[in-house]
Amino acid sequence: MAISRLSFACRHSIHFRPSFFHCFQKVRFSSVAAIETLYDQNNFNKDKNQNLGDPKPPEWKKWNSKELGISNSTISRPTRKVLDGLKKNGYEVYLVGGCVRDLILKRTPKDFDIITSANLTEVVRAFPRCIIVGKRFPICHVHIGDTIVEVSSFSTTGPKFKVDLSNGISCPIDCDEKDYVRWKNCLRRDLTINGLMFDPYKRIVYDYMGGLEDIKKAKVRTVIPASTSFQEDCARILRAVRIAARLGFRFTRETAHFIKNLSRSLLRLDNQRIMMEMNYMLAYGSAEASLRILWKFGLLELLLPFQAAYFVRDGFKRRDKRSNMLLCLFSNLDKHLAPDRPCHSSLWVGILAFHKALSDQPRDPMVVAAFCLAVHNGGDILGGVKMVKNFTKPHDDIFHELSEPQHLNSKALADEIVDFAASVKKVLYWMTDSYYVSQAMAEYPQAPCSDLVFFPLPVYLKVSRIFECSRQGSEKGFMPKQGRKINYEMLALGSLEEVRHTFARVVFDTVFPLNLT
Repeated sequence: MAISRLSFACRHSIHFRPSFFHCFQKVRFSSVAAIETLYDQNNFNKDKNQNLGDPKPPEWKKWNSKELGISNSTISRPTRKVLDGLKKNGYEVYLVGGCVRDLILKRTPKDFDIITSANLTEVVRAFPRCIIVGKRFPICHVHIGDTIVEVSSFSTTGPKFKVDLSNGISCPIDCDEKDYVRWKNCLRRDLTINGLMFDPYKRIVYDYMGGLEDIKKAKVRTVIPASTSFQEDCARILRAVRIAARLGFRFTRETAHFIKNLSRSLLRLDNQRIMMEMNYMLAYGSAEASLRILWKFGLLELLLPFQAAYFVRDGFKRRDKRSNMLLCLFSNLDKHLAPDRPCHSSLWVGILAFHKALSDQPRDPMVVAAFCLAVHNGGDILGGVKMVKNFTKPHDDIFHELSEPQHLNSKALADEIVDFAASVKKVLYWMTDSYYVSQAMAEYPQAPCSDLVFFPLPVYLKVSRIFECSRQGSEKGFMPKQGRKINYEMLALGSLEEVRHTFARVVFDTVFPLNLT
């Protein structure tokens, strides 16, 4: 029996006029890995002595935003208020980064970033509710209602920056002083597709890094040579993975090589930064693709060793186009999320713990169903048992995590739920203990060893509470969610009601899919 899975389109249909680009064709793309064997160092090293440099980006260009299909009406209202406020005070203002890329791709930006010729003190004076945050890279947070709009300044976009011409980068030809300032700022960006600036008043998109050409080719390329870029800031590796997964783009040859080659540098990042980047990958609607890419490039072993060990035991090769239960769980989670509709990190951490416990000890499908119903209803085990007794929907039997149905009586079913809940919480403890994490890949000595634990204590405690189950009924004061509509504002904040509801839906959609035949 088969269950439905998300298809992943790597190229979006964007209609430029013929003088610009040909239309992108929608194609199906699997973001599975390019390394056939698990740790084939020959494949990894064979190109080391070859020239891996990507072609130089094309000459800089200016584009009419209408030609690119960008309408100012797609800019959020709070962002427009900030843009207008700075423009009325005589400052240059631009949208910059990923939001410009997403507007071109007809996608909803996660947020809008503004850069201005005003210094940060002048930005603060322009708005009644505005503060400067950050030390190394100070920016302004402008509060418009309940929304925070981030504003950076050309004068304070990080430590003093010198252009390294040894990287093969040269100042653009035929540019004036303003072009030079914009170009120099774009040069600090991580990826070419994030190095676009949009002036919504002149309706011009400035492309100094060849970003539009890479969007056309569905490529992820670093602005400066990848080896230099990733060594300057190894978090760019995770951002590149996240963007490739979200857009369905492929890495250029050079970028892919150094993602693999410099992967261990991620262990130098602080835990808070890793958690933030992992949350961007798994909580915003592209979790399945992110996991596939992390596995493809050998990053999963460093970041989530328990899940990497599952892939190895499952015989899941780097080029594997198949799915498995872990990927199906996150595929079904993705169907409920989007860049502007994320979930709280406790949900995806809970799914990881749930799956690990189920993989270690397969359970009767009715135990899984009753457990999910108990979780949904605030830990009411007997209520879950009662509800599942009349449950007749067939389960998907392709997953080895599900054992053969045993037709358990009510007491045995309740005992199984108690045991399963305890095993999930035990796994959660393992995931937050460096010793157990370091042992996750111990059976595979050729694999890199990682004892990285980046889940913060508040997330651990929240996930533990999600899986609190009792024979005495729901936890005091808890009201199960009614109806199917998800309250995304509460889900992002980590509301127990919304997280438990969404968790139960994801598991049911995976174990008992609608399209079974």
